Amino acid sequence: MAGRGYTIFDTGIGRCGIAWGDFGIVGVQLPEAREIETRGRMLRQYPNARELRPPLNVEIAIEGIVTLLRGQPSDLSDVTLDMSGIHAFNARVYAFTRTIPRGETRTYGEVAASLRASGAAHSVAQAISRNPFMIIVPCHRVLEAGSYADRISPNGGTISKRRLLSLEVAGSTSSKTLFDVLLPVAPPRPQG
Repeated sequence: MAGRGYTIFDTGIGRCGIAWGDFGIVGVQLPEAREIETRGRMLRQYPNARELRPPLNVEIAIEGIVTLLRGQPSDLSDVTLDMSGIHAFNARVYAFTRTIPRGETRTYGEVAASLRASGAAHSVAQAISRNPFMIIVPCHRVLEAGSYADRISPNGGTISKRRLLSLEVAGSTSSKTLFDVLLPVAPPRPQG
């Protein structure tokens, strides 16, 4: 690869965008209401990128994203992400989030505890809200405890966490039900 490129591609939920550079994927954009808006966001976020035919490793990532958005299993764990410019804590959050199995969710607090940063739930939420690698880093699998926030990062376009989770659950063989995933129940608090 030489320099930054991007392309717009079809999925079951609309036209998405993906940008890449010499060291891997730099961003994924889920559909906006209209393709021109998706393209405009890509150009604003990656002003030095040119619209190009994607190289093989990006084509593989696109194929995985398309498959996942069709509600079918897809393993994106081998997709190389360019984390240059990403804060070190956010990179740790993204690496952990990539390990959450399809159709399952975690809370911000659970992610923080897994990273041995138990008081950092707010920092996890901030990292998730800045996720530039939509779907590849499945931030829709990380939720607020005790309530269901349907917000997704700006790269999520008009798509909600609820919709992405419902796509995953529809084709999932997980033991969790759709209700469990969409409306997670916080564990009971100790009395006393």
